[in-house]
Amino acid sequence: MFTSEGVADKSSLQFHERFSMSVEFNKLRKRIRRLAGQAVVDYGMIEEGDLVMVCLSGGADSYTMLDSLLYLREVAPINFDVVAVNLDQKQPGFPEDILPAYLTQLNVPFRVIEEDTYSIVKEKVPEGKTTCALCSRLRRGILYRTAVELGATKVALGHHRDDILETLLLNMFFGGKLKTMPPKLVSDDGRNVVIRPLAYCNERDIKAYSAAMNFPIIPCNLCGSQPNLQRRAMKEMIQEWDRRFPGRSDNMFRALTDVVPSHLLDRKLHDFNTPAKVSGELDDVSNWLAAPNEPSEVVVAPIRLMPGTSTIGSSAS
Repeated sequence: MFTSEGVADKSSLQFHERFSMSVEFNKLRKRIRRLAGQAVVDYGMIEEGDLVMVCLSGGADSYTMLDSLLYLREVAPINFDVVAVNLDQKQPGFPEDILPAYLTQLNVPFRVIEEDTYSIVKEKVPEGKTTCALCSRLRRGILYRTAVELGATKVALGHHRDDILETLLLNMFFGGKLKTMPPKLVSDDGRNVVIRPLAYCNERDIKAYSAAMNFPIIPCNLCGSQPNLQRRAMKEMIQEWDRRFPGRSDNMFRALTDVVPSHLLDRKLHDFNTPAKVSGELDDVSNWLAAPNEPSEVVVAPIRLMPGTSTIGSSAS
């Protein structure tokens, strides 16, 4: 394995490189599956007897979601099934054979819905303007209708942690609302329950996992590059924050799980006319404001993205 000079030979280096990649891949896969399972448990996403309609676009996120749900189906203490659905929007050059071949190989039941939303979007949206809003509304309506036709009890979308944070900032900066993508919601008409099993997973891990798994990625060519998208601006802002202040996005996500309505300004969530119960304790900010000249000793607790330590094997409803 080693030469007389004590330097590893080429075959040895290749072996250790492959071994290292294998170890890192296993860690990555376990992390994604654990986080997906934890999100499913924390938000009661899947119940006994569910038929989960997995919306498969052909991107890294939806492939990773399908992979995770197939794994959870095997290890979960409940019985549920999945059906994959792809929407063929009739974009020029769309490789319509890739997903059917992939899903057939996995023995996953699927349906391809053919709807020419491409022409509608191109007709309605002026040149140079963002197509995402109209495109997503059209897709959502078609997918919801398909879920009802299939008898699916849950509609699974591949949005991840980064999507949730970007949507939070979009709504704050451009919509004047404090809201984002919830891990689980009921559609406006009450007929569909939407779940996001990758809510705890970050985009970096998903991209790395997709590349390692060699998923047959299908790019979205409908919108082109659209470099001035507001969402892209939010993504770049968060990335820059994390470069300058490591862990900031983790804290932002953690904040979404620890909301204090009495310390916001929404009168629909908190009755400010009713005297609050006095606990005898002030929060860190109040303490600092009360004594601004004294040194602050704010202790930052370790970041934990998920409450509890339960896994998919402990509870699912």
